[in-house]
Amino acid sequence: MIKLKNFEIEFMTRTEVEEQLAKNPVMILPVGSTEQHGFHLPLGTDTILAKALARMVAPRINSLIIPALYYGYSWVWHKIPGTITLEQEHFKTVLKDIAKSVETYGTKLLIIINGHDANNQSLKYTVREMKYQTDMKILYFFYPNFSEIYKKYCESEIQNGLFHAEEFETSLMLAENDSLVDMTKAVKEYPDYPPLYSHTSEILGDISKSGVFGDATAAGKEKGQKMFEEFADEICKAVSLLTNNKL
Repeated sequence: MIKLKNFEIEFMTRTEVEEQLAKNPVMILPVGSTEQHGFHLPLGTDTILAKALARMVAPRINSLIIPALYYGYSWVWHKIPGTITLEQEHFKTVLKDIAKSVETYGTKLLIIINGHDANNQSLKYTVREMKYQTDMKILYFFYPNFSEIYKKYCESEIQNGLFHAEEFETSLMLAENDSLVDMTKAVKEYPDYPPLYSHTSEILGDISKSGVFGDATAAGKEKGQKMFEEFADEICKAVSLLTNNKL
């Protein structure tokens, strides 16, 4: 097991962080959500998966990991107990404050690993807006090369571009910590998709009975492990391409 103190700043002293940044001024921010993931997965699934991926990437690129952001934009599930959502502008402000903080003491590259699809829009515009507010480079990822990797390992289909708590996320959670997954409660559900969903304020929590969009019963630990490895490879390749091994 990788020693967390070697990479995660919450377990390190100020001196250790300073020394590591002097060697390689790169930090990773895992971002996710706290929201319902059916009856078989924990509320922290998105963040747990982002942290797991960060822990795979950090030793390969010799970077530090910032404590994860467990809150994102989760409005579509906001009526379900346990779900916590931030307004998009609040979420963007938190991201900007974190970025400005780590740049202050020498970080040259911030890598955001996101595990929550609904955060992507906010992340895109945050990074664009930060272009003229910082000299630090920022990369953000949401399961890079998702479509190809999904097709390679997953059996179930994705309908209407929606996937949640299904084969993909459940497989990753089984790989990361199967004790947090109750497969006896995993279900297959493809809720009726309202034709005007993209043009209204329809709430997903009112559409799905189980909170699942897809087939969670098709999940498997081994496919989750393989997908994790490929996503980590994709991120490391992208970082190498940006930095050319230099910052």
